[in-house]
Amino acid sequence: MKYKRILLKLSGEALMGTRQYGIDPVRLAEYAEDIKQITDLGIEVAIVIGGGNIFRGIAGASNGMDRVQGDHMGMLATIINGLALQSALEDANIPTRLQSAIKMNEIAEPFIRRKAMRHLEKGRVVIFGGGTGNPYFTTDSAAVLRAIEIEADVILKGTRVDGIYTSDPEKNADATRYESITFNDVLKKGLKVMDTTAFTLSQENKLPIIVFDMNTRGNLLKVISGENIGTTVNI
Repeated sequence: MKYKRILLKLSGEALMGTRQYGIDPVRLAEYAEDIKQITDLGIEVAIVIGGGNIFRGIAGASNGMDRVQGDHMGMLATIINGLALQSALEDANIPTRLQSAIKMNEIAEPFIRRKAMRHLEKGRVVIFGGGTGNPYFTTDSAAVLRAIEIEADVILKGTRVDGIYTSDPEKNADATRYESITFNDVLKKGLKVMDTTAFTLSQENKLPIIVFDMNTRGNLLKVISGENIGTTVNI
C-alpha cells in the first residue's frame, strides 16, 4: 500500500445521497464498506466530515445571523454527522472513536492528539468532529490541521467529482482533468481545491492532497493502492 495513515475529508453534502438534505443511511453504509476495505489491510484512517447537509454557518451569516453563532451551529452539525458515521462504521464491525474539538463528554471524547494517535495505532478509525473548535475556520482547515497533528501521509478529499479540472466539468464539457498538479500551479490558475487557509497550511507542511470521487465504489481502495485515481496536489 502506498499510504499507511490517511486523513479522509468528506463533505456533509456527500451524506445526503439522493436526498435534498439530512443523512442517507444507504450512502453511509456504502462509505462504511469502502472504509472497511482499507482498514482490513491495516491502513490507519482518520476522518473529518463537514456539516453542510444540516447547517452552514456562512449561509446563516448571509441571511443576517451572527457569524460566530452560525459557525457554532455548523460545528454541532459536524458532530451529528460524526455520530451517524460512527454508527455506520460500527455496524460494519469497525472500531471507531469520535473526538470533538468542543467539549461534550457524554457524546464524544475531547480531541487529544496523543490519544487519537494511539487509537489509530490500535486500528481504530478516529472521526474528528466540531471542526477546529473555532469560528471562521472551515472543516477543510480542520482536516489539514488534524492531518498534520496526527502525522498523516496524505489528505484524501472525497468529492462527487473525480479530480481537479481546468474548469467546472459540470458546466463545461471541454474541461480536462489534471492527473497531478503543484500547489503553486493551483494558486496561479485560481483552481478551487480547498479554502485558501487550509490549502496554504497543507502547502507549508508539504502534505499532499488527493481529490477523488468517493461516490464510486472501490475508489478509496484504488487511491490507497497508488492507482491513478483523481488528482494529486503536491509540492
